[in-house]
Amino acid sequence: MKTTLITAFALLAMVMGHSQDKNKSISFEVKGNCGMCQSRIEKAAIKLKGVKFASWSSETKKFEAIIDERKISIPDIQQRIAEVGHDSEGFTAPDSVYNNLPECCKYRDPATMHMDHGNNN
Repeated sequence: MKTTLITAFALLAMVMGHSQDKNKSISFEVKGNCGMCQSRIEKAAIKLKGVKFASWSSETKKFEAIIDERKISIPDIQQRIAEVGHDSEGFTAPDSVYNNLPECCKYRDPATMHMDHGNNN
């Protein structure tokens, strides 16, 4: 009986250990407007341990990354992106941070979408 339990726990540990991927592609929406937003979002994500690649499109508002799930989670990334001023599902940037973004980056104001964002996209 004792050997059976130990074997069962060992098998469970092996299965759980393999349930997380070393290189998993993820994507989610992140609010932003321009090339400055893109730079800020990507830099915030890529600095996190476990994020191997990060890309955000100002046109689609889609954030894509390759992560090591053993080291980082999607909510961890969303939280960090919110901390630098950008909302995503379930995570809102603090007003104090958002209010200090450059005017063209203030995506909560519909008028900023019509600003000249140059070729920074």
